Amino acid sequence: MTAPTPDVHTDATEALLRELLRDQHPDLAELPLHEVAGGWGNQMWRLGGELALRVQRMDTSPAPQLKERHWLPRLAPQLPLPIPVPLRDGAPSDRFPKLWTVVTWIDGTPLDHGGITRTDHAADTLADFLLALHREAPTDAPPGEGGFGAHPADCAPAFEHFLREAAPPADLTDPIRAVWADAVAAPAWDRPPVWVHGDLHPANVLVTDGTLTGIVDFGALFAGDPASDLAAAWLLLPADGATRCLARYAGCAPYDLADSATVRRARGLAVLKSLFLLSMGRAGDRGLPGGKPHWGPIGLAALDRVLRWR
Repeated sequence: MTAPTPDVHTDATEALLRELLRDQHPDLAELPLHEVAGGWGNQMWRLGGELALRVQRMDTSPAPQLKERHWLPRLAPQLPLPIPVPLRDGAPSDRFPKLWTVVTWIDGTPLDHGGITRTDHAADTLADFLLALHREAPTDAPPGEGGFGAHPADCAPAFEHFLREAAPPADLTDPIRAVWADAVAAPAWDRPPVWVHGDLHPANVLVTDGTLTGIVDFGALFAGDPASDLAAAWLLLPADGATRCLARYAGCAPYDLADSATVRRARGLAVLKSLFLLSMGRAGDRGLPGGKPHWGPIGLAALDRVLRWR
């Protein structure tokens, strides 16, 4: 299925979405509908009490949603946390030349607007989710694209870009480069590719009562190196959470998923992702499009956790 190239400057409105629902899923058209704050590649709209609409926005390719439609119903039953499961397809049309999907609604607050207070519980929950996800992927699973899943050695341009844009405190530059250099030098993943979420940052996990309760946005889903997801131990969890999470993950894995090389790559990727969050905060402070001012402190705190970890 190929959708027309979307106009990335056009967002869906409530009136337009109701028209699309009347055309394609009329039994859902009169349910309460309101936009959910956040989202970059896709808009999210809550539909009634149990459903949501995932509407293509900045993603100019239909590939991420098509991937979610195909794979998430297969993965969801094996995962210990709820994820948005695609239930019905919304087709592009002359009225709205973008892809949209009806998915299950997942309750919770995005972590970038919430917090984790039950660190041990959250660390165990994240480890258990990753253990369940990181199973050997089938041969037709999608590979990493657009930098997702790349070895740190292949991410040098991105690292230099985000280091420059993030402009962290000067006294952190040498420690940042040291962790990154160690990750670049780490051996690559040389075992069968496993399922990887690929984009676990604070806006893509949900919290309730101080702990993790849901995972969203699987548009980057790929088969490859689990290091990308293990970086979340530093990005998401408060101080000391990464140590507990990685220990539980390594202790319960059916084989050595978290060897020292994988942890080194994961720590480097955590630095890169922390710099990304910090750079998005700086962009927001400068009023640039796509900037998120509240991500700056989140990125700086994550960077501090990565650098202090031993």
